[in-house]
Amino acid sequence: MAHLLDGPGFLGTNAPFASDLSLVLVSLTAVLLTVGWQLARRGLYEAHRWVQTGAVGLNTIVVAAVMVKSFTTHILPGIPSKMLEGDYGVTTLHALVGTIGVLLGVFVVLRANGRVPAALRFVNYKAFMWTAYALYMVGTALGIAVYVLAFVLGI
Repeated sequence: MAHLLDGPGFLGTNAPFASDLSLVLVSLTAVLLTVGWQLARRGLYEAHRWVQTGAVGLNTIVVAAVMVKSFTTHILPGIPSKMLEGDYGVTTLHALVGTIGVLLGVFVVLRANGRVPAALRFVNYKAFMWTAYALYMVGTALGIAVYVLAFVLGI
């Protein structure tokens, strides 16, 4: 399996398979989160909860399986000396925004599914959900920028 993930990608860029797969799955996550938001707007809260739970779970797996290793291997060793070179700055910003988004998203999903202690059960869902959604979308946009910089433009 590791050989497949390190092999050539399938999107016609210079990206390895893992990066192409990550891009596709994170884009799917963004679509699913948007579908879930629309379900909530229509009052279909149970479907909304299931879609959001699945999307956050999928995204968390992709982050843990691909992005953490990539960041710690390729970017972290160059911080802070290379922050203004290549894609180091935008990748670091992506990692920061993405990490906060993932953590908040997981917390919101755990709360929505009754899996947090009573003391952490916030009432104002909208503020937490909108913040998590906004962070996911900004993180996704930054991730697409990182992909383009690294694998399309070769910066």
